[in-house]
Amino acid sequence: MAVKWTSGHSSSILCLNVNKEGLVASGAERGELTIWNEEGIHLGQIQLPRADDVTCVVFSPTYPSRLYISHGETISILDVRSLKGPVECFHLNEEEINCLSVNETDSVLAAADDSGAIKIMNLENKKVSRSLRRHSNICSSVAFRPQRPQSLVSCGLDMKVMLWNLQKARPLWTMTLQENEAEGAEQQSAGQFFNPPLAHSLSVAACGNIFGCGGEDGKIRIFRVTGVKFEQELGFKGHTLGVSQVLFLPEEYWLLSGGNDGKVLLWDVSNEVGKQLKSPVKSIHRRKARTPASTKRDGEPNAMVTNEHARVLPKLSIEHGEKVNWISCAEVKGFRRVLVADQRSCISVYPLIET
Repeated sequence: MAVKWTSGHSSSILCLNVNKEGLVASGAERGELTIWNEEGIHLGQIQLPRADDVTCVVFSPTYPSRLYISHGETISILDVRSLKGPVECFHLNEEEINCLSVNETDSVLAAADDSGAIKIMNLENKKVSRSLRRHSNICSSVAFRPQRPQSLVSCGLDMKVMLWNLQKARPLWTMTLQENEAEGAEQQSAGQFFNPPLAHSLSVAACGNIFGCGGEDGKIRIFRVTGVKFEQELGFKGHTLGVSQVLFLPEEYWLLSGGNDGKVLLWDVSNEVGKQLKSPVKSIHRRKARTPASTKRDGEPNAMVTNEHARVLPKLSIEHGEKVNWISCAEVKGFRRVLVADQRSCISVYPLIET
């Protein structure tokens, strides 16, 4: 049974984040922002100017009281110790922002928007240092890689996943997720419903070399970065509808996923990716059992391989029952809990029970 955190919002909750001290931030439609303690007591609430939907909230990794918020085309910085309103506001993006990510040194922020652009803001001088424009559709998710403050990954509704270095305006490596176009065409010609692999969410493991991506086709894909490229290491069907959220747990190869089918699942992919990792800062060597997929490096096609046949089963399955907007993980009284935001105005909290 889920514990419900209530009375913090009047609108659908769209995003969540947890800081190192256990404080939880939740953003909702119509500009609502609430701060909670680990027991679900709301400590403060504000409504942001213009009442734009709060699409992403991210705590600073080095200053726990600093919170970055995206609402509409605006990025605001708040001090959660005094929720009187934004300390600073920036209008960098031309269209609605979908996702924010801050590198681990709190020196650079990335903001992905509906135009497909990723704006990179230097947090020292508060100016745009890069505009990364390679996604041809909505850029749905962006994430900095741990231990590599100048490197990030992105994905979008153009079905592309990209690896970037902030010293370059072009991606180091690009992969298109339409691996089974022939299969999809066969299903459509036979009258079957086929969901294209629009990419919705990304999460990078603590090692920085492994990241996961959730797609509209219900599949979760695990990638391995080696140098200036990445390869698909693993792919498995996790949900009957689109995967709206993926989240690697700290210091483990455990991955949470949330879907439009109302399920929240916990996966252990350590057997597939962890055994070859001798050090979190060393590159991970390629696996050998793979099948072709489509990639590009600096615009030129190259052969790519993937293992689509590994059988991965969830360690935990939560029948949440509502379309998942966001998932996060927090420690509550010494035990890890999964926080789930959906179309409602409450946060659902589930125990993370290892099986």
